[in-house]
Amino acid sequence: MIRLFDIVFSLLGLVCAFPVLLLLTIIGLFDTGSPIFRQVRVGRHQKPFTLVKFRTMKVDTAHVASHLASASSITRFGHFLRRTKLDELPQLWNVLKGEMSLVGPRPGLFNQEELTAERARRGVYDARPGITGLAQVNEIDMSTPQLLAETDQKMIQSLTVKDYFRYILMTVAGKGSGDRVKS
Repeated sequence: MIRLFDIVFSLLGLVCAFPVLLLLTIIGLFDTGSPIFRQVRVGRHQKPFTLVKFRTMKVDTAHVASHLASASSITRFGHFLRRTKLDELPQLWNVLKGEMSLVGPRPGLFNQEELTAERARRGVYDARPGITGLAQVNEIDMSTPQLLAETDQKMIQSLTVKDYFRYILMTVAGKGSGDRVKS
């Protein structure tokens, strides 16, 4: 049932948000010269997939978890995209392709070994990674790998259709702040 919701809502989102996606892409061209950010992440069953987002940091920023990146790497337009969560919109393509869900554990990087090991131990990789979820709406990010893996496990074990919509609505309403960045 959740996969059906993912397909319908990601397709509707991509179609309805197309003018916004186009506008943000054009503005991003002027901001960084490379508005789309692609990064290989850990997916379902620990298989790699390429996540797409709008770029919020300078092009030469190291590929590390957000909490390890410097705040000075974020562009002015990037601050706007992160604050409004519009940087996540291109991930609707990942959802439509079946690499992600709208709700699930945020996909980590392969170099986040502690987080990957905790999630593997807890069966978190049995689920598709998501754009939002229980950890995100409670401002738990990848800087606390054990707590994040525990929260992801709890969400996966108890996720209902009601929770699915609740986490999406909470995210759209501005609950949660995304991954922290070093000051």
